[in-house]
Amino acid sequence: MKIGLFQSDIDWCNKEYNLAVAEKKIVEAKKSDCRIIFFPEMSFTGFSMDTERTKESDNFTINLMSSIAKRENIAVGFGYVKECGNYCENRYAVVDRDGKLISDYAKIHPFSYGYEGEKFKGGNILTQYVIDGMIFSTFICYDLRFPEIFQGLKNVPDVIVVPANWPKSRSHHWKTLLQARAIESQCYVLGVNCVGVHDEAYYSGDTMAVDPNGEIIAVRSNIQDLLVVDINNDAYLYREKFDVRSDRKPELYKTLL
Repeated sequence: MKIGLFQSDIDWCNKEYNLAVAEKKIVEAKKSDCRIIFFPEMSFTGFSMDTERTKESDNFTINLMSSIAKRENIAVGFGYVKECGNYCENRYAVVDRDGKLISDYAKIHPFSYGYEGEKFKGGNILTQYVIDGMIFSTFICYDLRFPEIFQGLKNVPDVIVVPANWPKSRSHHWKTLLQARAIESQCYVLGVNCVGVHDEAYYSGDTMAVDPNGEIIAVRSNIQDLLVVDINNDAYLYREKFDVRSDRKPELYKTLL
């Protein structure tokens, strides 16, 4: 399956501009025969704590992306900010080629180091969805540092997608953890990041695809670009050949945690 990962130079809080760019990239991904395109965390606003400007309560972004996905006949994954009372949720939604919402994940771990917890509350539900017979799961940025939730998925996914706004200063962590999660989960892991200078921080992107053996299939750094990767539906073969999961002891882990 061809999958598009758009490493975007997000114009912070300029949703109208970012949505216009996104629409063009969706069309480009479709022309490249992609079945789905994924955008970074908080895709059309950037990782801003100015929630008065970024939040929404009317499903505007979902409805718009649903309309474009249906028109272009391509699934789309994107992040947005949902208003929830006095707080917000950092969410990532996926709509299929018919425009149907098939996943709407709330980031479980707000990034306390970046004060996200002051404006956002964490989610508590893991999501999975199916595209062309392949099982996908989504986590968001800081979630990558918590392997417990990756192992907590009910069904072993074929592909895990991690949209992020992850700065260059910690890019080594980003790359290493994406590979580690792929090895641990024995599935493909796709990390899609933003790029450019935002809020005085530089983002090098390093959008990448990792196979179940932890090998980097493709990576893109330092430029805005649509990275197209072709993922085989063969993750199960890695697990059948080297069945690590059957040796896990989840009941013991519960007592230890």
